[in-house]
Amino acid sequence: MQPNYKPYSERTPDVQYRDVLRKILDEGVRVPSQQGVDALMYIGPGSMHFKLENGFPMLTERNLAPKENDRLKVTIWRQAIAEIIGFINGARTLKQLEEFGCYWWEPWGTEAKCKKRGLETGDLGPGSYGAAFHDFPTSEGENYNQFGTIIQQIKEEPQLRTHFITPWVPQYTARVQGRTQKVVVCPCHGWVHLRVVGNKLTLHMMQRSGDVPVGVPANMIQYSALLLMIAQATGLEPYEYVHTISDAHIYVDQIDAVKTMLEREPRAFPTVKLNTDKTDLFAFRHTDFELTDYNPHPGIKNIPVAI
Repeated sequence: MQPNYKPYSERTPDVQYRDVLRKILDEGVRVPSQQGVDALMYIGPGSMHFKLENGFPMLTERNLAPKENDRLKVTIWRQAIAEIIGFINGARTLKQLEEFGCYWWEPWGTEAKCKKRGLETGDLGPGSYGAAFHDFPTSEGENYNQFGTIIQQIKEEPQLRTHFITPWVPQYTARVQGRTQKVVVCPCHGWVHLRVVGNKLTLHMMQRSGDVPVGVPANMIQYSALLLMIAQATGLEPYEYVHTISDAHIYVDQIDAVKTMLEREPRAFPTVKLNTDKTDLFAFRHTDFELTDYNPHPGIKNIPVAI
């Protein structure tokens, strides 16, 4: 089932993301980071609520759908969707993610970063998103598919409050003497609570740590897309996406780009529709999504990414 979108002309420009940026700039505390670049940090700036009738939550303050070229094999918004599809299908290596259309993990899958954690080059580790979502290790020695089970549970017991997913495999994320961390990047997002009321599905994604100028816009896209996919797989209406960040931060070398975005007028969210021929959650690909009504401001080149 597709979202019950209002006509584009009737949609109200959404400023919740802009409010988060302003709160961090105005009230954030400057802190050092593991990446070596200081950041302005604000804990818990508030939840963003996006009812899909008002459009698909994709930023218009900068262009997230630039034309693909030799350098950009898959455009930004599609890579975000490709990444979450790869993760729910168990992708944990650079090669596997690239097969789904996500190419931006290369800086984190280097020989140096992987060797430090006892991993093969390009392996993000058994504590990474794909491993946690699709092959979560249990005490019985089972590789537990969280999303597969949740789809079944929603179909059988939609009223439950326990439709919950975690990206966190704690024995692989600890960084203490005597233990080797088995993940190149500890999961920053992906605590997912699904709630069914009537025939409407809400997806609430809780985020441990959010690079708000760069990472969060991609997270907004991919988890809204996940809402569409889960709704179609369960025969529900994709109603609302809710996004909560704990450690929300802006790196100091991103501040100029943030100020540029905040100077631009808000514009209405676009329309994203999903291929209605598929109902298997694990069969969707980024090419099953269609973007229309997207009227963004120009892109902002080279916003720094902390690695």
